[in-house]
Order: sequence, then C-alpha cells, then structure tokens
Amino acid sequence: MTRTWKIAVALVFTALAIPAAGRAQAPAAQKQAPPAGAPAKPFTVPAHETYTLPNGMRVTLVPYGNLPKVTLSLVVRAGRRNQPAEKLGVAGLTGDLLKEGTTTRTAKQVAEEAAQMGGSVDIGIGEDESTISSDVLSEFGPDAARLLADVAHHPRLPESEVARLKSNMQRQVAIARTLPQQIALERFRKALYPDHAYGRTLPTPESIQGLTIDDAKKFYAENIGAARAHLYVAGRFDAAAIKKAVAASFGDWERGLAPVVDAPKPKARRLLDVTDKPGAAQSTIYVGLPVPNSASPDAVALVVTNSLLGGSFGSRITSNIRERKGYTYSPNSQISTRIQDAYWVEVADVTTAVTGPALKEIFGEIERLQKEAPSAEELAGIQRYLSGIFVIQNSSRQALIGQLRFVDLQGLGEEYLKTYVQKVNAVTPADVQRITGQYIKPEQMTIVVVGDKSKITDQLAPFAAPAEGSR
Repeated sequence: MTRTWKIAVALVFTALAIPAAGRAQAPAAQKQAPPAGAPAKPFTVPAHETYTLPNGMRVTLVPYGNLPKVTLSLVVRAGRRNQPAEKLGVAGLTGDLLKEGTTTRTAKQVAEEAAQMGGSVDIGIGEDESTISSDVLSEFGPDAARLLADVAHHPRLPESEVARLKSNMQRQVAIARTLPQQIALERFRKALYPDHAYGRTLPTPESIQGLTIDDAKKFYAENIGAARAHLYVAGRFDAAAIKKAVAASFGDWERGLAPVVDAPKPKARRLLDVTDKPGAAQSTIYVGLPVPNSASPDAVALVVTNSLLGGSFGSRITSNIRERKGYTYSPNSQISTRIQDAYWVEVADVTTAVTGPALKEIFGEIERLQKEAPSAEELAGIQRYLSGIFVIQNSSRQALIGQLRFVDLQGLGEEYLKTYVQKVNAVTPADVQRITGQYIKPEQMTIVVVGDKSKITDQLAPFAAPAEGSR
C-alpha cells in the first residue's frame, strides 16, 4: 500500500471515530405525515359473456389481463353436503377417483397433456361445490376445455384403486382428528348444525371402510352432471375457438339432476363444549353463532363490523389478546359462509393458563362495541383496508372466477360486486354498533374449547350457563 493511500485510509477512519458530539449536527428532519389516501375506487367487473348450453350447463367467458394465459374452471354444484349421512367420505372418494384418468386417457396421459399446455388438471371437492380446473397458455385454451370435459364426462372410476384411496383417506382423517383446531371445528359445527350435513365435517373410520365403488358411481351419477355445472373461462383466449370446443366436448353431457338446496336451520344458544387434551400447553377456542347470510341487507355491514371487531390484524380483539395481553399469537374472527347460511366465529389458540381470561376479553370487546360506537377515524381505517384488499384480491384470473362463483352460488347478482366498495364505505359507526348488538350476542354463543380439562375447568365455569355439553 502506498504512503498516500495509507494517509487517505487513516483520514477516513479518523473521521469515523470522531464522537457525534464533536461534529456539527445537521438539523433534524421533520417527520412527514403520509399523503392522504385517494377515495376508494369501485370494483369493476370486466366485460364478460354468460350463456347456457341446451343441456343446462352454463358458460361464462371473461377476457382479462395481458399475459398469454387462460384459466378454465368447471364448477359443479355438489360436494360434501350431498353425501348421505351413512356414506360420509364418498364425495372425497369420488373426487380421488376422478383423478385416476378417463375412459380414453390414463391419469398419466391426462397429466402429460396438461403439462404440455403449460399447466395441470386440479380437482377439488368442497362443501357446496366441486371443481375441475386448469391454468394453461392461451393458445391451448380450446384443448384444455376438451381435456376438462373428458375428465368430468368420461371418468374411469377404477375399482382397482378404491382400497388404496380408502387407506389414504383413513390416514388423513386419523391425523386430522389429532389436531386441536380440527377437533374444535368439528365440535363447533356439530353444535350449530346437529341435523344437517354442515355439522358432519369428517367421516368415521367405519364409514370409510364401508365405501364401495358402487357408492362412488352412485354419487357421481346423482351429482355430477350438466345441469349443476358452470364453466368459467378467464384470461386471454380466442372466444370463438373456446365456444366451439365447449359445444363439441360438453354438448353431449347428460343433463342430470338439478341442484338440491337444503337450507340449514342452525341453532343460536349458549353452550360450553369442552374436549379434554391432557397436557396441552394451549387451549383452542371456537366461539360464535349463526348470523344473517350473504343475501341479507346487513351482510356488508356485518363484514365491516367483523373486520373491526376481530377480523383484521388491527382489530380490537386481536389488539387486546395478542398485543396488549400476549395471550395468543394469531387470533382471528370471520364470517363463514355457505349456501343460504353464515356464522360469525372467533378462533384463537391461547396459553392454557389464560383460557378463561381470553374468553372474558373476547366477550368484553363485543360488549364494548355494543355499548359504544367506534370513532369515525377507526371505522375509516377499516373501510380503507377492506376496500383496498377487495380490489387487490380480485386482480387475477383465478380471483375473478372466485368472485363470480361466489355471487352465482349465493344468488346475489353482479351488482353485489359492482357496489361492494361503495357499500363498505357507506357503513356508519352507528351501523357497526347496531350490527354488534343485533347479531353478535355473547349470551347466544356456542363456546368450544379443546385443552387440558384439569387446568381449564375452573376457568371456564363462568361461561357454562345455561346449557352445557362436554366430553
């Protein structure tokens, strides 16, 4: 190193070593407030076309985006709710069998064809609906439509795979029944829907063992047909080519039976249900009750109220039992919806020693909101949050399909989507107070707790009136 370089380095280190007090202080920068947010923009549903084939199957085409991709989602109005009570698990078994290929393609051939299009074929069995979908390069949109039609319309349903699939289901259910969250959900739903399919969340080992290929074929024949199907296509695609492929590949699909809507009649009642988990370091809490469904005039105000109360990271319950008390890491409340049905529920995994105090704080926040409306400033923050995430969450092909599916399933019409942001921002502090008092009533809530009974029984005693069920 040259002498000049050494001197330069020494000067740098000397300058760095001078104490701050010995240097001239730059004036402190004034902290600037962030600019005010712009008014919330309404959500605009992209221009689209919906039509019906002669066999009753509906088709919705949504040109969207600039990427050369297209998503096709065949939604069938049938799922776990359509299972007979004595055949729990048959919907899942049928869905698994649909993945085993068609009468003209093996499962491997289906996967390879989808991969050559830049995607895959995904099959999901839900509570009210089941889905066969694919996301592929735009040029392969018509080919993907033909492939989905083959999977839905000509399934192989091989008896040779039933034993293996049932064994897999047995393992999955056995694992699920060890999880406190799954146990609590099952107990909660059973309490709300004692005589409805929504109250039966998991099959028993005996039910799975008794399933046969004939059961799966019967479930398919009674539930998977054109009259219950709706194909959504979103992205960049040649509309004429898609229509031609859809007509040719789905046109001869049997109409089948119309969708069955068996509206539940959930019970709102104070019930304490405790499941013993000896030695558990945490208690899993589900506390909630039925509320008006998505078709209610109060549905959007309920969403806003839930977000302020417990459904967002900055909500009151979360700020209380997570930030101030440290009882739990990730509490959350939600409006859980199904066809013609909804319930509000707060879910939290809390330290065993504070199970009772956590419930006290949850109820305390509800009662506080019943007695006093939130400030306009607090409500405005929640409204900005909901408006923003609604628009952001609907900025993809899959999300657009999801929203259209939701309004179709609930019978809401697309005006619901077009006016959602405006309705969110029209909710007033007085509305939130009214909604809380009218619908979110602690005295009518079902309380489900999974934890160490020896340590939580006394803590839960104040919440066990007037009716109680435990095991």
